[in-house]
Amino acid sequence: MALFRFATEPSARPLIRTETLTLRPPQADDYAAWAALRIESREFLTPWEPTWAEEDLTRNSFRQRVKRAAREIAADEAYSLFLFETRTAALVGGLTMGLVRRGVAQTCTLGYWMGQRHAGKGHMTEAVRGAVRFAFTELALHRVEAACLPHNEPSRRLLERVGFRLEGRARGYLRINGAWAEHLLYGILASDPLPERRDAG
Repeated sequence: MALFRFATEPSARPLIRTETLTLRPPQADDYAAWAALRIESREFLTPWEPTWAEEDLTRNSFRQRVKRAAREIAADEAYSLFLFETRTAALVGGLTMGLVRRGVAQTCTLGYWMGQRHAGKGHMTEAVRGAVRFAFTELALHRVEAACLPHNEPSRRLLERVGFRLEGRARGYLRINGAWAEHLLYGILASDPLPERRDAG
């Protein structure tokens, strides 16, 4: 049964393949590519993310990140994945289906980031569409939630293009770049239609 696959088979690693991307959990030998992409994209990502810890880009911090990702997958708590171009094997960004809630909720929260030089090429739209399908088919979830800053137009367009619906606003929802920020709340249900790819984002 999909609900318990990773709890009973901790060695199983989720792998999502889309038209041009491969999504998989981080591995120790991804460190150099990940650190380089994050460093070169720091100014680009800063307005949209929590403040980076001083040790965030160290090899030891990354090692802990890899262990945490594996542990959370085994416990069916979160699915942190890196995005790679299948043709070139280049790391382009990351995506997390976190805060998995079972029981009467059967939902998770989606978050994502893209390296600056890979942004605007349609990669994240493709990845999010693949992740949503994975959440509904492989994880048997009922709902996927996402939140974005009101002025983050690219992220809003991406979510709406994939089929998420705007459901409301939350004051002081997340601490982003050192300040509590209002977010727009989006959701998509397993019963909602998933639009086919129409344009890049």
